[in-house]
Amino acid sequence: MSPSEFFDARETRAPAERERDLLARLPAHIAHARERTRGFAALLADVDPARVTTREALAALPVIRKSELLERQKAARPFGGFAAVAWGSACRRVFASPGPLYEPEGARPDYYRLARALHAAGFRAGDLVHNTFSYHFTPAGSMMETAAHALGCTVFPAGVGQTEQQLAAIADLRPNAYVGTPSFLRILLDKADEVGVKPAFTKAFVSGEAFPAALREDFAARGIDAFQAYATADIGLIAYETAARDGLVVDEDVLLEIVRPGTGEPVAPGEVGEVVVTTFNPDYPLIRFGTGDLSALLPGASPCGRTNLRIRGWMGRADQTTKVKGMFVHPGQIAQVAHRHPELLRVRLVVDNPGLNDRMTLMCETDGGGSEALAEAVAASIREVTKLRGEVAFVPAGSLANDGKVIDDLRKFD
Repeated sequence: MSPSEFFDARETRAPAERERDLLARLPAHIAHARERTRGFAALLADVDPARVTTREALAALPVIRKSELLERQKAARPFGGFAAVAWGSACRRVFASPGPLYEPEGARPDYYRLARALHAAGFRAGDLVHNTFSYHFTPAGSMMETAAHALGCTVFPAGVGQTEQQLAAIADLRPNAYVGTPSFLRILLDKADEVGVKPAFTKAFVSGEAFPAALREDFAARGIDAFQAYATADIGLIAYETAARDGLVVDEDVLLEIVRPGTGEPVAPGEVGEVVVTTFNPDYPLIRFGTGDLSALLPGASPCGRTNLRIRGWMGRADQTTKVKGMFVHPGQIAQVAHRHPELLRVRLVVDNPGLNDRMTLMCETDGGGSEALAEAVAASIREVTKLRGEVAFVPAGSLANDGKVIDDLRKFD
């Protein structure tokens, strides 16, 4: 791949150099968050920013999850005390995601850093981009438009719906690039076939929902090279697909961790866990933000030549809280039980209801099996932590599925 195919030189630097750079930026960023936001001033009051220079030190800081951010925003509108900007020229727009969660958009170009992902998808200066993401309430439309503008593209702000009017604009303007959900692109293409319109799309950037290989191949058969990315309204770009089609490459301006659901503890490389992201956005400096999404790190570097970490993509939701006999059981409680017993390598709580009676069984990986005394001790910990009775079953090391599940609810109610 030629150097022109990379967005900048940072994408191909040595991994050790990137790691040093990210960690070197942490102390000043944490100090900025404490000084400029009430939320982090309270949350990190006992933290010395100068000492947070390693991943281990970062992992000792608390995780802020979406559910907690929502509660903090309800108590202190609009941003829960976590934004470093106020109304005015520094805050260009404010958006509302379901919850509602409010997010500021600062005035910096390519605020959400998605230009890198669009570039990897083949978007270049001079493209006319048909942007079908929403332009109201949620930030998706603005996220894509600001990225396209940063690359020198022209944008048609199509927004959602109005398929026939969109096809009329497509026929008149002949945009060569599409941005939106993959399902809406398919709707547009199928409707175009019905009415005899031939779109000029040759490239597409999709997000917001699953993008199965079969649908990507369908687009390719129509002459459209489509790529996907993983981004959120809070963080912006997290990871993006490249021509290698081998996982998603992590953005250069975030520090990504994979942690055990319900905790802030990083998992072993390759193990499925919750995606936790630290963004270096000075306007909205979220530190150890728990996305609630599951993924896993892939080994090695991408064949495309980019050297950053890669993740497998979205693998489900990390919040596996369930209700058993009227009591909520959280992944963090299961982690608390496991921590009490070092003999347990990995655990998973299986909930089922034989005879319509709720039952909890903690599946425990051990080396060489577990004793009756250990089973009794673990069962006692389950009762103490969850206030519910649970059975204990020992299984061989490595036998539990690597899917990020801490609580597996198998109950059937029909």
